[in-house]
Amino acid sequence: MLMKRELIKRTAQEKEQIILDINKLGPTVGCRKHNIAAGQYYQWLHAYNAHGIEGLESRRGKDLQATVRKLEKENSLLKEILAEKELQMKMKDELLKKRLHNGTKAANSGAIYQQGFTGIDSSLCCRDD
Repeated sequence: MLMKRELIKRTAQEKEQIILDINKLGPTVGCRKHNIAAGQYYQWLHAYNAHGIEGLESRRGKDLQATVRKLEKENSLLKEILAEKELQMKMKDELLKKRLHNGTKAANSGAIYQQGFTGIDSSLCCRDD
């Protein structure tokens, strides 16, 4: 007669305790004690090592759409931050260009002053007809 395997729903915390207990006892003895297959233990162990206790949580019944909405919201927020940073960079570049342009004019006028600008030659601006 075949024995019917009973489905036991375990929480992530219970799975973690089982993993820690099996690590102490060894896979063969621990799996027999907790009445789980060795393959199940190794799946839990892999998930636990990769993602911690969150990896052991059951994903059945989880709303995938909620996760997608959360990621879309985060994505839009990151896009806004990126656009704001790009705008700030553009404004800084324009301000820097203006300062450099104004600095060049000031430097040129200072050079003319240092060369001894005395005014306009009257023979160039006034005509004798």
